[in-house]
Amino acid sequence: MSAPPPLAVYVHWPYCARICPYCDFNVVRDRGQVEQAALAGAIVHDLEGQAALTGPRRLVSIFFGGGTPSLMRPEWAARIVETARRLWSPAERVEITLEANPTDAESGRFAAFADAGVNRLSLGVQSFDDEALRFLGRNHDAAEARRAAALARERFEQLSLDLIYALPDQTSAAWLAQIDAALAFAPDHISPYQLTIEPGTAFGRAFGRGTLIPPSSDAGADLYEVTQARLGEAGFEAYEVSNHARIPAAWSRHNLAYWRGEDYLGAGPGAHGRITLEGARTATEAARGVAAYIAAVDETGVGFARHEALSPRETALERLLMGLRTHEGVCWRDLAPLGLTPTSATTSGLAELRLIDADDGRLRATAAGRPVLDRVIMELAGG
Repeated sequence: MSAPPPLAVYVHWPYCARICPYCDFNVVRDRGQVEQAALAGAIVHDLEGQAALTGPRRLVSIFFGGGTPSLMRPEWAARIVETARRLWSPAERVEITLEANPTDAESGRFAAFADAGVNRLSLGVQSFDDEALRFLGRNHDAAEARRAAALARERFEQLSLDLIYALPDQTSAAWLAQIDAALAFAPDHISPYQLTIEPGTAFGRAFGRGTLIPPSSDAGADLYEVTQARLGEAGFEAYEVSNHARIPAAWSRHNLAYWRGEDYLGAGPGAHGRITLEGARTATEAARGVAAYIAAVDETGVGFARHEALSPRETALERLLMGLRTHEGVCWRDLAPLGLTPTSATTSGLAELRLIDADDGRLRATAAGRPVLDRVIMELAGG
């Protein structure tokens, strides 16, 4: 008998002590324990309701994201982990990731989260420079970042560090110093993200007023190149555009579910999912507001505000968008609804420009194609 197909579980914890000026996620300011306890209970019941829909599956990962899930009580995280492991058949190793900030208050809870089952910490350091942290609106300083990284390295099986670059007037030397500071803690995984200015955020409004001027596209490209070079020298493989790992065992198993087009379930306010229901890949989205989400679970047994089956073309577009970000690329058969083949005109043209590799049964972006991936995907999608 074959093993049930894999399933990843995403849990969205929306509370933050402070809303960062660049953040456009579904987040709210930290609130009282009564509401948070009710939300934790609703997430458990949502998982139970969705398990009735998915049927038997092999649980490969649980990811606590947000928001700031390290603000939740560790016993709530333990209950959610226990529930997921009860509802689905756990893989030999279930990757359980928690996103955390490096404040002293949060790092003081690391041991309790490890006891709750968390084996991978994704630490939102963003920078080891106080001036950069103030610009980014973070509520920790460089000293706290260093203390938290050192403690996390001791407490968790795997450590991933998030960094943000391409800040206004940032030089290559200044950015490389941040990479080297991160490498000093021997992380298993590093996620360097270019700062993006999103509409509706504080940075978006500042950009609209002309008071925030990000680096030019050429400067951003230069910083991207030095990032790849320095992390490559340190033995990190760029297995995805913004994710680097020392060894394949340190790849984010949870994120691979997104990039490979596997099923993932979303629980918590505003959480998205992609699950196979009655043979169709189905997009789900939970109610965004905390109260609305809790009410939805109470009334229907799941937190969905909407769910709809995706067409073959929509599914193929998602595979193209997500899969081309990785060094694995995408199987040609997954792209058939888009009319793409190794010899189609669009594919051949991009291959001649050396932006894609169309060989051996898979479509991949080359090293030259990754910095202009949005353009490559738009061309392949027929846009």
